[in-house]
Amino acid sequence: MAEQRAVAVIDIDGVVADARHRVHHITAGHRDWDRFFAAAVDDPPHPEGLALVATLTVDHDVVFLTGRPSRYRSMTERWLSDHALGGHRLIMRPDGDRRRAARFKLDVIDALRLERQIDVVVDDDRDVLAAIDERGVPTFAATWEA
Repeated sequence: MAEQRAVAVIDIDGVVADARHRVHHITAGHRDWDRFFAAAVDDPPHPEGLALVATLTVDHDVVFLTGRPSRYRSMTERWLSDHALGGHRLIMRPDGDRRRAARFKLDVIDALRLERQIDVVVDDDRDVLAAIDERGVPTFAATWEA
């Protein structure tokens, strides 16, 4: 039986997808999360994120973990495929899940650790990275939108 490769968990928004053009939907007084996520179809890819995924894919199984609601699954899968990132496991936030991103992602990471070794979690959210780091899972901060 072949040994399973370790996992690299990678966020989408701000890591492989450039979300800066749609941030205005959630920074004004009224946060319109539906418009924010719907506009993701027009995200340009981040060259830094694409290069990181290509590097990690050599010796890791990639799992994309995003706070996007699952109702955007088909659009997200299409975007990933269009940018040569398809074919990897995609974990999305269940529709109606209102947990903070750090709590949601930490719960997923805890469950994944029961299945596989996680070598790194790549995210652009400092709160997410801090929560995962506290669990002793290595993290990498995507800072290209900073």
